[in-house]
Amino acid sequence: MNVSSGLAAELLNRDYHADANATPASDTLLINEQSRLRESKGERIVKFGFGQSPFPVYGPAVEALAEHAASKAYLPVQGLPALREQVAAFHRELDGTDWKAERVLIGPGSKLLLFALIKALPAAEILIPAPAWVSYAPQARLAGQTAVKLAASFETRWQITPEQLEAHCREGGSRPRLLILNAPGNPTGLSPEADSQQALAEVARRHGVIVLADEIYGPLDHDGSHRAFALDYPEGTVTTSGLSKWCGAGGWRLGVMHVPEALGNEIFSRLLGIASETWSSVASPVQEAACVAYRVTPELTEYLDRQRAWLGLIGHWCATRLQAAGIRTHLPDGGFYLFPDFEAHREGLARRGITTSAELTARLLAETGVALLPGSAFGCDPAQLTVRLAYVDFDGETLLAHQPQRHDDPLALPALSKVRDGIQAIVEWLP
Repeated sequence: MNVSSGLAAELLNRDYHADANATPASDTLLINEQSRLRESKGERIVKFGFGQSPFPVYGPAVEALAEHAASKAYLPVQGLPALREQVAAFHRELDGTDWKAERVLIGPGSKLLLFALIKALPAAEILIPAPAWVSYAPQARLAGQTAVKLAASFETRWQITPEQLEAHCREGGSRPRLLILNAPGNPTGLSPEADSQQALAEVARRHGVIVLADEIYGPLDHDGSHRAFALDYPEGTVTTSGLSKWCGAGGWRLGVMHVPEALGNEIFSRLLGIASETWSSVASPVQEAACVAYRVTPELTEYLDRQRAWLGLIGHWCATRLQAAGIRTHLPDGGFYLFPDFEAHREGLARRGITTSAELTARLLAETGVALLPGSAFGCDPAQLTVRLAYVDFDGETLLAHQPQRHDDPLALPALSKVRDGIQAIVEWLP
């Protein structure tokens, strides 16, 4: 190696390590890889760490993907017009919101659409509840924006309050603000009460706060009563969703975004500019298949209803078992997450040398084979003994063939044995 190349390598290495804390690898992806590695060595791991839908991809969409496998054309940057029409119609019917096809943007997963919006705003302050999905704050930093944490608590059902937002807006100056809200939430599985959401929307309206409503789990609200934030704040809410959760198609990487007309054309033009200079367009076969996935039919309704029913049954069973063991856990509203709080066991855990959420999840994995994520990964104080539990380690294809039955042991099916065993292992491990 010559001197100049050696110096360049040293500088690159030094700069990388100096900035490593700003963009660490996603905790959710890391736990998935770690779980796979341990399984490959013959260990039995209950995978409650990675939030991937266990249900099969909607069948008619799979057929459409195969039919269009040879499609190879670059599609419009904004997305296939027929797909944008179908997406808008889907959300108008499911949510009652006024989605317009000309204001829909199709992207390679909602994750990149979220980043594009954060990047498109000029010198904005990004308000992020804690706990919140692991990628919001790193995306804000990558985009050169200021991330501000608004801490929630068990007592508020892990929701930020209108009073919190009001206080911050009064004290925080006049720069543009983007509030990211995720409901039903990752990592909590919870949604705000309707009156609280309406009050939060009024505060946002009064202070001109743009809301990014990440509603990727909306169609998986357990009783089908998801309330879109855009119903309460239509002029200032940008909504994202996609195929990864309700359609079981995370690896297809197709996300959707709706930008209301009231926000004007400048932001939308910036989003299209970012899209054109980065992902260009989403894969043609996937967009063609998505046209089928987003078509509301009796078959799709049955597919969604069956998922909701199973997820509600499993989530409530898990939460109830944890509650009985003294682990504070809210019953979930939607999606497939719980956010248990082990505070009542702090003294016993401390005697074992466990005082942080990271230590808690590390020991649970090592001693029980149950993989969870620490609350600190989602923006919580490391000393807070919270974890995210994704109750998805089950055979979703088998469950879709069965109508869930509410009886003494709803998790008696062999397809649910790992979920049942994982919860039992946590409970039996407690001090």
